[in-house]
Amino acid sequence: MAATGSLLYVIVCAAGPAGDVGRLVAMAQDDGWAVQVVATPAALDFVDAQALEVQTGRSVRSRYRKPVEPKPPRADAIIVAPATYNTINKFAHGIADTYALGLLAEAPGLGIPVVMVPYVNDALAVRAPFLRSVEQLRAEGVCMLTGQAKPHIADTGAADVFPWRSALAELEDR
Repeated sequence: MAATGSLLYVIVCAAGPAGDVGRLVAMAQDDGWAVQVVATPAALDFVDAQALEVQTGRSVRSRYRKPVEPKPPRADAIIVAPATYNTINKFAHGIADTYALGLLAEAPGLGIPVVMVPYVNDALAVRAPFLRSVEQLRAEGVCMLTGQAKPHIADTGAADVFPWRSALAELEDR
């Protein structure tokens, strides 16, 4: 259960389960979190931003703010779900070429807990760059929710059983 007023950033990437991210938002809200959804630019085509804005009471963010816009509040925690191959590798290498990656690049240095739920296919999940990135992020304290032996794999057809609750439970265990 989140402390009253705790702010959870849910970063959503462009992958099959992204359209169901409202399920995670609802679970987090039920647990007491205020939620800010941040979508990668490509994820905007996967989510219903308007519905998420109604659900959270906040605009879905996908770009850096303009200088005249107010600075958004800092997250108390971040869940990245679904986390794509591209986002995981860029995060591990400190690349901040999108708003979502900029938030992630700072999070470990600010002590913000991050839980990532990879959603990649079998071919990408066994690539050395991906495996190195997962280990590098774990070494920095990022929780990579990868199940027993390997990440949640897109090719299993399991988008309908994506582990939203597991991501939230892992965060709350931290």
